[in-house]
Amino acid sequence: MCQLLALNSNHPSAITFSFEGFVARGGLTDHHRDGWGIAFFEDTGCRLFVDYHASIDSPVAQLIKHYPIKSTNIIAHIRKATQGKISLPNCHPFMRELWGKYWVFAHNGDLQGFHPALNGQYLPVGFTDSETAFCYILQGLRERYPYREPLADTLFRSIQEIVSEIAQHGTFNFLLSNGDAMFAHCSTNLHWVQRGYPFSTAQLVDCEISIDFSQHNHPNDLITVIATLPLTSDEEWHPCGSGELIMFVNGEIVRQYRPAASPEAVPENSEAQEC
Repeated sequence: MCQLLALNSNHPSAITFSFEGFVARGGLTDHHRDGWGIAFFEDTGCRLFVDYHASIDSPVAQLIKHYPIKSTNIIAHIRKATQGKISLPNCHPFMRELWGKYWVFAHNGDLQGFHPALNGQYLPVGFTDSETAFCYILQGLRERYPYREPLADTLFRSIQEIVSEIAQHGTFNFLLSNGDAMFAHCSTNLHWVQRGYPFSTAQLVDCEISIDFSQHNHPNDLITVIATLPLTSDEEWHPCGSGELIMFVNGEIVRQYRPAASPEAVPENSEAQEC
């Protein structure tokens, strides 16, 4: 399966520390070598970097390590191909426009027998079930609300309805953002950690790097990091439940859907904030 990483915060933040450990999972500490990508929202724009090389060998990944782009919403992905060949169009995250905003999506899982009717508003460029699912989500939202984005409660409920339909076809862990909010859905594996005052130190699982967050953050900073599996060994990572959908805004959970009796996921084998 693929690896997911996201950041949602109340002030623009650099993801350099978490990204260092995450990149190692693309060929060094794990076998995900089929491409990678990362997207940074900045105001109404979005910077998207993708590469079909393994992240551990990618010059683009090295650029990101040493170029601390600041953002309140970041999505990254390391690919283990299940559908579609190793190529640039099949690398996540994927990006499209909806209601005058960029939307970004990354998926971990495998959807079987998922061949939805797409009306042409959104079509996949590559050959993955992931991009098809993204197109279907945006199509469903535009069909429901063709002219403008609905209120947050309505938007969250609509995403949950569409996602529940797709998830019937298999494993559907994903991250989705429009630059204002971060949506995280878990089928099998997804974890999150919140970092706020008083900030502590943390040690990466995948490499010998630690950090004292108090040296990089202000007392009013609040950051949530989401990952397939915990990136650090000495922080309280919260496992998401199967079927759970969470909406994060400004580093906090603002809406949450969890099916009744949903089990927790079971693990598989400067002034800028730093996360």
